[in-house]
Amino acid sequence: MALSPTLYSFTNRWECDENDHLNVQFYFSRFDEADQQFRLISGLSDSVAGARRVRHVRYHKELRTGDLITVHSGIAFDGPHLLTVVHEMRNSGTGALSATAIDGYEPNPGTVKSLRQRFADYQTPMSSDATPRGLSASPASARPALDKLLQNNGALCFRGTVMPRHVNADGKADDQFALSCCTDGVPHVWERSPLTQAYLSQHNLGRVAIEMKLIWHSPLKSGDMIVVASGFTGSQNKTFGMRHHVFESRTNRLAATLDVVALTMDLDARRAVDLPEEARTAISKMVLA
Repeated sequence: MALSPTLYSFTNRWECDENDHLNVQFYFSRFDEADQQFRLISGLSDSVAGARRVRHVRYHKELRTGDLITVHSGIAFDGPHLLTVVHEMRNSGTGALSATAIDGYEPNPGTVKSLRQRFADYQTPMSSDATPRGLSASPASARPALDKLLQNNGALCFRGTVMPRHVNADGKADDQFALSCCTDGVPHVWERSPLTQAYLSQHNLGRVAIEMKLIWHSPLKSGDMIVVASGFTGSQNKTFGMRHHVFESRTNRLAATLDVVALTMDLDARRAVDLPEEARTAISKMVLA
């Protein structure tokens, strides 16, 4: 079956960041809206498939000011989860694939046959473009305590408060809130490496994420205060990894984790460049234990 259209949107100038392209938090907000529409269209719900365990996003081509956006969604039973919802975001002006997201659900294995029948009209083959590449598909099982994280190469990079505008209809903080906290904090993580703001500016480079995996461990509600502790997870020739941990500040309860694969982009050529050797060496010495 063909994917169902679930979003028609537009790239606003105020949503673009210092690299002059759509900030990642707004990709997540659009995937979340597309998912809400898909749930209404298909009848998918937590009571049917359980709560979403993970949202995994890959960025394929930039969206810039004025670009038109569409999202189409479907269910892949041959994906990395027992039930995988696939979202494809395109620049509808050019047809180019801009980003993909997969939402992972783990319903009771005994219900999969009935779920296949129930969602027969919304099934789609798992897309190779949406298949996780730099990050594993499965949710991370480790839930480090804040104090242990700070003792093992993690560092604080953000503090904030959940405001009423950040919560969804269920009264819980949404994906965009988690992403906004991490993206506002991440320059402080980069600053711990040789890839400082001064270095990037000198070489006309931008900070870019190419893959992300968001996992909610426990909900946040309006009025909750949060802190983000982050660190590096490794590096390769062009890319390196980070993991952000969002904690509720009063009890130091882990609320969410965000894994990121990032790179530096030449802002003129709009393409990735190799990491300098000193950056790879420095990052390797700061990997989260």
